[in-house]
Amino acid sequence: MAKKRPQTKAGKTGQAQVTNGEIPVVGAREPCPCGSGRRYKACHGRAAAHAVTELVQRPFEGLAGECDWVALRELVPAATVPLTLKGGLPEGVPSVTLATVLPMAWPALRRDDGSVLLALQNDSTSGDLARDLADTLQRALETEPGTPVPPRRVPAEGPRLQDLLDADAVFAPEVHEGFEFWIPQSAEGADPEVAASLERANAAAIPTVKLASVDSAYWCETPDKNHLRWVMPYPEEKLLDALARLQAAGGTSIGADTRLVGSFRAHGLMVPVWDLPTSMTAEQCEKPAAEFAERLAEALASDAPLTAEERRARGGLTNRQVTLS
Repeated sequence: MAKKRPQTKAGKTGQAQVTNGEIPVVGAREPCPCGSGRRYKACHGRAAAHAVTELVQRPFEGLAGECDWVALRELVPAATVPLTLKGGLPEGVPSVTLATVLPMAWPALRRDDGSVLLALQNDSTSGDLARDLADTLQRALETEPGTPVPPRRVPAEGPRLQDLLDADAVFAPEVHEGFEFWIPQSAEGADPEVAASLERANAAAIPTVKLASVDSAYWCETPDKNHLRWVMPYPEEKLLDALARLQAAGGTSIGADTRLVGSFRAHGLMVPVWDLPTSMTAEQCEKPAAEFAERLAEALASDAPLTAEERRARGGLTNRQVTLS
């Protein structure tokens, strides 16, 4: 968790000691930093809570690698991606890297060498993740080297990631076994709080591998069984029809003892999920996943009405959907 900020006490008159534009985001039940003496959720947190209800359903739409943005936001514990800015990097910033998460839940970090790490798995305050991340990125580019970027309530108007990033640049995630990328190899020793956060994060990380044979599919290992989680770019209704056709025909398997068990909804996209045997490795998923992708493409191309059996299969798939965001 991020460090708590010292709270500003209210004056004798009860008037706020901090202007609205300076009020940081804190926990809903914490005292409001404005000094009113009320809880944040009952004071300046009201506006933030209202903004969160006005969600942008597909915040990463228009970015290169939209499906992988969703996967890194919701499914992948430890990963990084180099980002390319429109117009190039500012002077003194050698690189900008997207990271799934940073120590102490920092939204971003400007390292000692001037490079920037931008965290993806943080809360949204505006209801538009692309605007929140753009605000954090802009502040990270301007902050002093060696400094984390604190959270704040993002203004309602402002640029989005789509305004800052080069849409033609390749988006190529690198999945890591742990979070050692937090600490540069040149660093002599990590801050004790960072080291403790690193140890906790590594202990909780689920082993995950990105498949190479298809786009945006991630194998992961859990104690009871393995899973394949595959973020797909197709419209939900069209994809459900296609999966129902394959399910009715026995075509959703990706190998012996595998089963399509349902799907997630995340940031406007569907994420079908398969149960896999504990013995099935990511490498063993590659060929059957590529073969399934071919069958799916054929099913997506069909406009024929669903048969009674396919409609039943569709109903079963719909009932096994879980909304993540």
